[in-house]
Amino acid sequence: MKALTMRIQKFSRPGVILMVAVVAIITSMVVANATQTITTPNAAFISYSLAPGANSAAITPATNRSVLVMGCSTTIHDQGVGQVSLLHIPSPSSAIEWVGLESTPGAAITQGFIGYAGAHIVYLDYDHRVDIETASADTILIHNTSSNTFTVVGNVTLIW
Repeated sequence: MKALTMRIQKFSRPGVILMVAVVAIITSMVVANATQTITTPNAAFISYSLAPGANSAAITPATNRSVLVMGCSTTIHDQGVGQVSLLHIPSPSSAIEWVGLESTPGAAITQGFIGYAGAHIVYLDYDHRVDIETASADTILIHNTSSNTFTVVGNVTLIW
């Protein structure tokens, strides 16, 4: 311990200042490289209330980027949730590609690559009567396929 104290005392003041400056510069470089940029995602929230056989308005997902589409049915005795990651490919090759998970009880992987209207994407409710489907090669919609007399309610969120 005494030898270490003697060595430190032998350093000149400018030598110690130089060492402190080197340590400070290296520390600053490490901190600068460790900085992370976090961007706030864009989102769209759509509430729906659909009579039997009714459709929502068409929804246009963002193009050429991954869009998380999550939806739920809050209808009493028919609650459920489903989600997909979706890619909207714009013209001239207009199409929608997705992969995700259907609502319970028959939760299963759903996937597809479609360029036309009417293709099922994902169910949002327990009874598999409310789904998101393609409205065109560029848009999607929420559809109540039920033929009985109850209106279904819920919401869909798109995050990109």
